[in-house]
Amino acid sequence: MADVTEQQVREALATVIVPGDGESLIALGMISGVAVKDRNVQFSIEIDPARAEEMEKVRIAAETAVNAVPDVLSVTAILTAESKSGQSGAPPSNAPGAGAPPRPGRKSGPAGITHIIAVASGKGGVGKSTTAVNLALALKQLGLKIGMLDADVFGPSQPRMLGISGRPESADGKILEPMENFGIKAMSIGFLVAEDQPVVWRGPMVMGALQQMLSDVNWGELDVLVVDMPPGTGDAQLTMAQNVPLAGAVIVSTPQDIALIDARKGLNMFRKVDVPVLGIIENMSLYICPNCGHEAHIFGHGGARTEADKLGVDFLGEIPLDIEIRTHADSGNPIVEAEPDGVHAAVYNKIATAVWEKLSGQTLDASRAAPKIVIE
Repeated sequence: MADVTEQQVREALATVIVPGDGESLIALGMISGVAVKDRNVQFSIEIDPARAEEMEKVRIAAETAVNAVPDVLSVTAILTAESKSGQSGAPPSNAPGAGAPPRPGRKSGPAGITHIIAVASGKGGVGKSTTAVNLALALKQLGLKIGMLDADVFGPSQPRMLGISGRPESADGKILEPMENFGIKAMSIGFLVAEDQPVVWRGPMVMGALQQMLSDVNWGELDVLVVDMPPGTGDAQLTMAQNVPLAGAVIVSTPQDIALIDARKGLNMFRKVDVPVLGIIENMSLYICPNCGHEAHIFGHGGARTEADKLGVDFLGEIPLDIEIRTHADSGNPIVEAEPDGVHAAVYNKIATAVWEKLSGQTLDASRAAPKIVIE
């Protein structure tokens, strides 16, 4: 098969005429961010926010046109709204993928979702995504209807961790049906882009993608939508925190000082935009040798608990550094699902119980709460 070139993509887009304008997307200068990698194509369509709804048809037509180019494997087009000053304009609340910047006071989420929570970290490498998926599965074990939104556009992990492959379907060409496994509904850019393909988008394209994955998905009725946030405190995090009605945020950190510094930044970001912090989780808290039982604090121990006390937030629990947690996540069968009665699942279940009690304002029956964990 021959390589696909950007010129071929632009030639295909030159055949897509914008209704009301009478000219093509290319002639109107509406195409930006074209990226071609291993015959997978990505690009954005810059639009007037007021035309977001009608331009969704143009987006679909653009994807169809590029899909017709020989040897193209996949196409992902994103609507993004930018003003002439270079700053994104604010679309109406129902505009899909308009890529608006954060604007305090405007928060709307999909109907049918009772609570949306963010699982966040100030930096990468602390096991946030593994924690998020196991927390989601533990919430499901409480009898709740759970969804997972993988908001880490540049490093989506949830398709692999949830053991889901393939592309989402759409009955009307606009609203996507979420993928599903283990009773968890899920959406991720990883379902739309090949696993080994980098996403090389600018900020407005990322904002548009996040908006579409939240608003243009048939989530149905959910008790909790868990959002696996990107690491850090950049545009994507602020957009989610300010534009989405988050019921709360869970901060994940390892015990060492450098991770706690970044965790503190993430926590303070949520506080500044009036998102309640539900608590802090200390991941990779301790390591127990499977052969001799020796306990080692590789990254230190208790730092997150101390930090929670300093910041006046709840400490939700300690998760050990264990190869079983990692291997189950990598294989698409997370530990809470693979070993629901095991010691590690009980840790996540205890955390999920605390989170749900905070969200619902109800205390669960003792029979539903996770048992206490004693590691000897």
